[in-house]
Amino acid sequence: MATLVTPTEKAEKKASLVPEEKPERKARGRVDEKFKIFSGTANEALADEVCHFLGMSRGQAQVIRFRDGECYVQIQENVRGCDVFVVQPTCRPVDEHLMELLLMIDALKRASARRITAVIPYFGYARQDRKDKPRSPISSKLVADLLTTAGANRALIVDLHTPQLQGFFNIPVDHLFASPVLVDHFRKLNLANLAIVDKRRVEMNVAEVMHVIGDVKGRTCLVIDDLIDTASTLVKTAQALLDNGGLEVYACASHAVLSGPAVENIHNSVIKEVVVTNTIPLTAEADAARTEKGGKITVLSIAGLIGRAIQANHEETSVSKLFT
Repeated sequence: MATLVTPTEKAEKKASLVPEEKPERKARGRVDEKFKIFSGTANEALADEVCHFLGMSRGQAQVIRFRDGECYVQIQENVRGCDVFVVQPTCRPVDEHLMELLLMIDALKRASARRITAVIPYFGYARQDRKDKPRSPISSKLVADLLTTAGANRALIVDLHTPQLQGFFNIPVDHLFASPVLVDHFRKLNLANLAIVDKRRVEMNVAEVMHVIGDVKGRTCLVIDDLIDTASTLVKTAQALLDNGGLEVYACASHAVLSGPAVENIHNSVIKEVVVTNTIPLTAEADAARTEKGGKITVLSIAGLIGRAIQANHEETSVSKLFT
C-alpha cells in the first residue's frame, strides 16, 4: 500500500523574481519534443520557474512513498531518445531527496532516455570533501559515484562548497555561480571596499576565531559565502566587522540552508540584510521572517541562470557566457 506524497505548493510568481528576458527558442515558437525537464519534490517551485523561463511544461512523474518511507518513482510520459534534465537540490531532508534523484535517474535510464543531466542547484554532502578525522568517509565522492552509477551523463551544479569537487565526478560537470544574480542586487549599493575575514572552526557549525584583515572603518561591508547553515559564523563575522569600525553589514549566500537557530540568529544580529537565492526552498520559519515587517531575509530567483545553462546544454553551445 503506497501513499501519494502531497506536492509542494507552487511558490507565488513575484514579478521581481520572474526573469523577463526569454531565450530565443521561445521567441521562435518551436516545441522540441525530445527536450524534457523533470523534478523531484525538493524544489518544485524552482523547477516550474525554470520551465516557465524556457517556455515549456514540466515532465510528468509520480513520486510515492510506502508507509515505511520507501520511495517509488514512475516517469509518466515517453522519454525514449530524449535529452532529459532532472532538477533536484539535495536539501533537507537530504537523504530522502538524494534517493529521489537517484531513482528518477535510474527510471529515466531504463526508459531509454538518450541523455540524462542531473541539475542539482544545491549539492548536499559537499562539505564532506576530505578525511578530516580518522576513519571518516569522503561522502562527496561517494555521492558523485552514486549519481554516475544511477545513470547520469552530466551534472549541472550551482556553487559547490569547493570548486575542486568537480574532480570527484567521472562525468562532465557544469559549475554555475550565483554571483551574477547577487551582484545585480548589490550593484545599487556601490560597495567598492572589501574586507577579508579569517574564520577558524573547531567543529561543525561552530566558529572559533574571527580576525578582520584590512581597514573597514567607516565602510559598508558585504560578507559573501556559498551557504548559510546555522548562521553562527555569519553573525560573529558581522559583529567583528562592526567592532572594527564598519558602518553596516550586508550578507549574501547562494544556498539558504538555515537550519537550527539560523533565523533567530539573523534576526538578532547586526546584519542589515541577508540575500540568498532560491536554490533551496525556505523553511516555514524563514519564509515567515522574510515576509514580516522588518525582515532581514531577501530571496532572489536563480531560475533564469539555470534555464540558460539547461538550454545551452541541450543546444550544445557554450555556457561560458553565463560566467561573465
